[in-house]
Amino acid sequence: MDSVIERQAGWQDYLELCKPKVVALILLTVVVGMFLSVPGMVPIDILIIGTLGIGMASGAAAVVNHVVDAQIDQKMARTLNRPVAKGVVEPVKALIFAGVLAVLSMVMLTVWVNSLTAILTFFGLVGYAFVYTMYLKRATPQNIVIGGLSGAIPPLLGWTAVTGHTGVIHPNAYLLVLIIFVWTPPHFWALAIHRRDDYAKADIPMLPVTHGIEFTKTNIIFYTILLIMATTLPYLTGMFGLIYLMGSLTLGGIFLYYAALLKWGKQKNMAMKTFGYSVVYLMVLFVVMLVDHYFYI
Repeated sequence: MDSVIERQAGWQDYLELCKPKVVALILLTVVVGMFLSVPGMVPIDILIIGTLGIGMASGAAAVVNHVVDAQIDQKMARTLNRPVAKGVVEPVKALIFAGVLAVLSMVMLTVWVNSLTAILTFFGLVGYAFVYTMYLKRATPQNIVIGGLSGAIPPLLGWTAVTGHTGVIHPNAYLLVLIIFVWTPPHFWALAIHRRDDYAKADIPMLPVTHGIEFTKTNIIFYTILLIMATTLPYLTGMFGLIYLMGSLTLGGIFLYYAALLKWGKQKNMAMKTFGYSVVYLMVLFVVMLVDHYFYI
């Protein structure tokens, strides 16, 4: 890494280290998980402190990711201007920042939410920042599948933030985890196809690098079909009603249409269009969950 600091780091650089757009999507699923755990209103203190604590832990994991991947980021067009990779924020300062966020998060969740949420949040942080970033990402083309579990638990964290004081986790919370777990591969592989050359240059064994783009496209279709099946389970178990069922099937059908165009269509930049829709898909799906949940109360 270039040791020359091009400019003085500002608060915007530290905010960028936290990957705010990614954390915002995470927190949407956290908040929806909170509201789905109860028939009425979520306690306002849990809503605020729980969301803030989980968000800070997510930000801390993102900062560690920036530091660990700094040399890789320098080789990729998408990431070469990240604060640590560019030399704007020194790695030690970034790690101190991550440590402060993580400690504050654990204190807030343990003291004002509940210990179960704090423990699960900690494991999620370790899973992404260390198990995935430091090992799985560099070890196997199934990195995003195996490591996806740590990124799938945010709605479970929201759920336990409200109900975790009982020490019992309702099975419905695990269905939310399953949905995000299955959603993650087609979401990320679409981006990986677009950035295949970057990953190859950085020697990261993403699926398009190790098995080819066409094989990856086929897997995106497979996982999208699996996702549609997974999203029907909350309806079949009685967790949601017809509003959710129609919404999830419509969203899933559109996702499959994008996946099919990616595999067999001739449109340019279809990988990024599929990636972009996958983000919209998850956001709208969780909003539909919330609408359905309160419609039938």
